[in-house]
Parts: sequence; C-alpha cells; structure tokens
Amino acid sequence: MKITLYTIIFCLSLFSCKKTNETPKNGEIHISQRVQLKSDNSDWVLTSGKYENQFSKSELPLKNVVVLNASLIGYLNELGLQDKIIGVSSPEYIYSRKIHQLMEEGKIQNVGNEQKYNVEKIISLKPDAIITNHIASFENTYDLLRKNGMKIIFLDEYLEEKPLDKTAYLKIFGKLFGVEKKADSLYTAIEKQYNDLKNKAQKAQEKPTLIANEMYGNQWFVPGGDSFNSQYFKDANTNYPWISNTDKNSIPLSFEEVYAKSKNAKYWVNVSDYKNKEQLLAFNPSYVLLNPYKNGKIYSVGNRTKGKTNDFFESGVVRADKVLKDYINIFHPGLLQDSTLFYMKELKD
Repeated sequence: MKITLYTIIFCLSLFSCKKTNETPKNGEIHISQRVQLKSDNSDWVLTSGKYENQFSKSELPLKNVVVLNASLIGYLNELGLQDKIIGVSSPEYIYSRKIHQLMEEGKIQNVGNEQKYNVEKIISLKPDAIITNHIASFENTYDLLRKNGMKIIFLDEYLEEKPLDKTAYLKIFGKLFGVEKKADSLYTAIEKQYNDLKNKAQKAQEKPTLIANEMYGNQWFVPGGDSFNSQYFKDANTNYPWISNTDKNSIPLSFEEVYAKSKNAKYWVNVSDYKNKEQLLAFNPSYVLLNPYKNGKIYSVGNRTKGKTNDFFESGVVRADKVLKDYINIFHPGLLQDSTLFYMKELKD
C-alpha cells in the first residue's frame, strides 16, 4: 500500500513549541511562540518559525494566491475562500470537490507536484503570495521564486502540539484575506464544540487503553506524550500507554515494544486507509499478534477518501472538534447522541 506524503507527516510530527494561542489587542494574533501576526505601525508582520513576511495596508487583503499543500487548502475551504486560489500543486491529493471544479473551469492552475514545482507557471500567474509548508529540499526553488518577486508565506501547521492551535490558523487566514470576523467566529464555534465534547468525555465510566499508528519499515512511530495526537487521546479520556512521555514528536519503537503495550489495549487507531483487516495483515503479518487485532477494534483515518485524497489531512487539520468527536465515539460508544463517524472507519474482517 502506498503511503502518502500527508500520512507520513501525520505520523512523524517532528518539531513543536510551547503554545500561547490568543488574540491580543489591536487585532494582533498569537498562535504560538513560533507563529504570530503583529502590527508594526502601518504594516503587518507575519512571523512563522525563522521566516518573516511584511505586509503594507495596501497589500492586504490578499486577492489571489498559489497554495502548495492540501492541509493549508483546508483553511481556505472552511472560510469559503476557494475563489482566491489561482494555483495548486499535486491536485491528486486535494480532496475538495470545489477546488477540482474550479480547476475544470480553468480558474485554478496545476503548478506541479511534490517532486518539482513549475516555477515558470507560478511566476506567470503573478500571485499576491505563495502559501506553503516549508520543505528543506525546495530551498533553491524558493530562492528562485523570491528573485522573481514572489512573496512566500510558510505556515507549518503540522508542527503545532495542540489540536486547537492548528485550528487557530484560521485567524491568520482571516487577517490575510480580510475575513477576520468570519474566521474568529468559526474558531470560537469549533473551540466551544471541542471543549463541550472534552467535558462529556471526562464523564465516561471506562477509560480504555489504545495503541496508535503503525509500522513503517522496521519501526513503529507512536505519538509522543506531548504531541497533538496524544492531546486528542487525553481529551477523549483514554489510557494511552505513552502519555507520560515528554516527547513532542513521534517515538520510534520496535514492534516488540508496541506489542508489549498492546496486551491490555482494546482499540487501535490511526492506521492508513486499508479496506479491511485482511489487507492490513497483508502489509504486516505480525499484526495478528496484537490484542486489538484479535480481540478489539481497529480504526483507519480513511472514511473520507477518494483516489489518493484523504479529507482527514485537509479539513481534519482545521476541524479539531470533528476529529475529537470521532475519537469519543470510538472509545466511548453510546456516550454521544450522534455516533456517526466522520473521518474514521472501523476495519472489519
């Protein structure tokens, strides 16, 4: 089974920082120590990691952009800003039907893929900005684009530790595109729904044990105890074996180490988009030894897929409330009135 770029990023969340998600006075936005949008006299300065972009009043709101990552398209979709996109890369990994419709109408252009961007086409589109995750291997391409007057905005939402901090990037997009009120309102609604679900989960009588993710090569990368995945497990009121771990990234373990922790596990979540348990076992026959495989339940993140696309890595990045709801319905069946799974599905025989 092919492992997509988005699945790898999901399982190998590599770096992160302490969060201070808030909206201070004067509309300044703080997502974390590494991501802020602040006013500087008449200009706005967006800091993301070691990169900085300055925008004058005349440059905002952005009118058209090229977006090079499906996860970032999720924010524009949620805010109804698809018409601001004039170029995308790797459309085969984009779930949004609206984006594909606009491509069919010629309003959005394909500007390459994760192996090579079409620099000439990007430049010819004359976007107000290029929005992307930072990929070190593309540094030469970024330099070439900058030399041709392109403004590049790096937003690495996958580095955030808390689910709602990922959601809070809505505020950044709201400011950049002049829809601050809509973005703030949407974030507030998602935050409230998330916290309401979290409070309901804490009332569950059972606190089930789980394991997560799967083998890649000869290692099993489980979410570190301070990662955003572990935060979901904590907020869903579960017993996650590595919750006391202080790693913010994924932890590489052997199969034997995970097997030892799986003996009391009832659930196994976050596996790739396998069609059934037989297909999962074909990928690694050793999985048959795990207790959740023999006596429990297994869930993939493949309920909303089409071809190579997976909406879990698109809208799921933004909708922390829907992801948490799925986890609660998995770990505490019957606790919520609506037990329908949105992003996840159970693997059966």
